Amino acid sequence: MARRETPAAGPGSRALVVDVIRSATTISRVELAELTGLTQPSISNIVRDLIADGVIHETGSADSIRGKPRKLLAINAANRFGIGFQVGAESLTCVAIDLTGGVVGREVVPLTTADLPAQLAERFDDFTDGLDLPRDRVEGLAIVAPTARPGHESAAPEWGVVRADLADHLKIPVLVENDAAAAALGEFWTRRVSREQSFGSVYLSTGIGAGLVFGGALFRGASFDAGELGHSSIRYDGRPCPCGNQGCVERYASMAATVDEARADPALTSRLRLDGTVSSAYDAIARAAVRGDADAFALVDRAAGYLSVAVTSMVNLLDLGRLVLTGPGVAVAGSIYARRLRAHLARTAHARRRHEIVVELSAQPRDAASIGAAALVVQASIAPGHTLGVH
Repeated sequence: MARRETPAAGPGSRALVVDVIRSATTISRVELAELTGLTQPSISNIVRDLIADGVIHETGSADSIRGKPRKLLAINAANRFGIGFQVGAESLTCVAIDLTGGVVGREVVPLTTADLPAQLAERFDDFTDGLDLPRDRVEGLAIVAPTARPGHESAAPEWGVVRADLADHLKIPVLVENDAAAAALGEFWTRRVSREQSFGSVYLSTGIGAGLVFGGALFRGASFDAGELGHSSIRYDGRPCPCGNQGCVERYASMAATVDEARADPALTSRLRLDGTVSSAYDAIARAAVRGDADAFALVDRAAGYLSVAVTSMVNLLDLGRLVLTGPGVAVAGSIYARRLRAHLARTAHARRRHEIVVELSAQPRDAASIGAAALVVQASIAPGHTLGVH
């Protein structure tokens, strides 16, 4: 491999080295040079700085064909922590992760709309104190929430104000991101996905979003709005959408769309008791579907079919090699969606004869966005070359 040189202290080289160590679990300096294309002197300088910062440490040794054992390097997991808050309609999910993405604490608490910055600041203090996390090792807080629905932007919190108030009160960096993008980074980080992979995730909730990670970094687009998979049209003359388009997949395959379709059947509504929130009603449908209820299964399977059409277009456009399904919509009936998508990709994906397209289910779909929020903090701390422009 040809050597490519960037300044040894620059964020790009540091981020590259951190990514390779993260995905490899343990690795030697020689292997780092081979995999990154950086020279041995550059690797030595970056590794020395990372060890001094406590980001990585030497952990054992491996045999070498030249006789002298090679020291192995690994992420120093418990050296620093990131905190992620996922803001829901009525609750707040709080997660703390270490430098490898391992979850070290989680809780879900009620949330109201009154004085949001004060609530979040109080919760941050209570959460970190309860976990006994040293404040000087907490690298920051990231807050994630759904993207505002088209036409309802004014109802969303003024996140710029919330961020500024929290940063001033807590005296730490505060980031804001949408839930689907954060979930993608969380899945990328905790799965130790290689930065060489074109990686994406689909976030199924009351709406539908996607997150894309290229070269280890979130792809955000010109206005931080990349990943609006839900507003990809699957029927040009289909159902009108508040975004102004017609036939958006969100109108056919989101949790809200599935619940609306179920509630149009009075008998099914009564049998499955679908008179609660969208989330509780959807979970009832999903549970019935996986238990073998024919009507419920037909609803979920049909939604999965619609989603597969949109996701296949995304895979074709971006030539993705690995995809994760995540979000509360796949927490119960994820196997139905995964089976549908795998079959559709195997039959229609443009690159199916050139490379495998791996479809996986999230291990923690309900918490993926909050874990991803905390991963944003971790990445900003130890691999800052990726996070320029986080808003």
